[in-house]
Amino acid sequence: MPLSSAKHIECEIAVVGGGLVGSALAYGLAKAGAEVLLLDAGDDSFHASAGNFGLVWVQGKGLGLADYAALTRRSADLWSGFAQSLVEESGIDPGHRQTGGVKLALDEAELERYATAVRRMHNQAAPGDNDTRVLDRQAVLDLVPAAGPEVVGGTYCPHDGFADPLATLSALRRALLRSPRVRTESGLVTEVRADPGGGFRISTGDRDVQAGRVVLAAGLGNAKLAPQLGLQAPLRPERGQILVSERLPAFLDLACHTIRQTGEGTVMLGDSHEDVGFDRGTSQDVARAIARRAVRTFPRLAQARLVRQWGALRVLAPDGFPIYQESERCPGAFLVTCHSGVTLAAVHAREVAAAILAGSLSDRYPAFSAARFDEAVA
Repeated sequence: MPLSSAKHIECEIAVVGGGLVGSALAYGLAKAGAEVLLLDAGDDSFHASAGNFGLVWVQGKGLGLADYAALTRRSADLWSGFAQSLVEESGIDPGHRQTGGVKLALDEAELERYATAVRRMHNQAAPGDNDTRVLDRQAVLDLVPAAGPEVVGGTYCPHDGFADPLATLSALRRALLRSPRVRTESGLVTEVRADPGGGFRISTGDRDVQAGRVVLAAGLGNAKLAPQLGLQAPLRPERGQILVSERLPAFLDLACHTIRQTGEGTVMLGDSHEDVGFDRGTSQDVARAIARRAVRTFPRLAQARLVRQWGALRVLAPDGFPIYQESERCPGAFLVTCHSGVTLAAVHAREVAAAILAGSLSDRYPAFSAARFDEAVA
């Protein structure tokens, strides 16, 4: 990496955002031979990874956009190798397990909605891309014997699984710290602009960065930074709340859509979708709704003691799908944003990082261009 002073840093490529998306991209770029500067806003930023449920989830992803369904499946297939590389390079196990995943229905109307979505996914996907199937009650019990009497059926996908979001981020950070090609700096990026002499200037308040290329991976922060480089990031926050139980005897080996038992035995409960702006707080009404459904699904949870609750913000585009794009006005400036940082971590580190280095991000992922929002308005 070029010589830099305390106030001025020069780098080949700067990644703005140190969450799961930015860290996975920085990891992949460095593995491919780039000299990388990772700029992280620090603990006060709205890291989605801090509140992620941890699913590596394929079923249902990409309904209405086959390219996203295919991307999700490719990432799930890459995850085992990605996890092994992280273990070897960091010594930290990201906790990935491809167990298969179930989505459980509590009444016939809910099951029919799930079945309709499966049929639509099969219609849009190439054979074998999705492999999700509908289960009756007995088929559910064969997979998940602890399911309660209100569970009437569900869906199952063999490609689903889970990982520990915080362990994954820690493994990426340690691997980046050990890489001679990566430098990490703390600081909130306040401005990024094209340099008339070539490359980009990035300001963090107390540091000035000169980068040959720049990748915006700052989650909700991309909404303010992207327009400075001729890019669109029409993003909004959506709060999700998670409850965590005390440690319980093992009863759920598979990934489950709204309930996940960790390796330590604790049980995570989630699946709220709240439009509350940037409020990361919690509420008792939502907690009660989450807990009630969990107990209906697995009655043994009725006696479990809850030990933690928190809220975190998802990063959502208007249609819920990723935005991957290189700026036409400022070539060499890239935008990468999505709400599935765990699921897509493997493909970000491999395929997406390679496309950025090759300057082919927009060509590789035309379906994820922000231009689709202009088309929707027109």
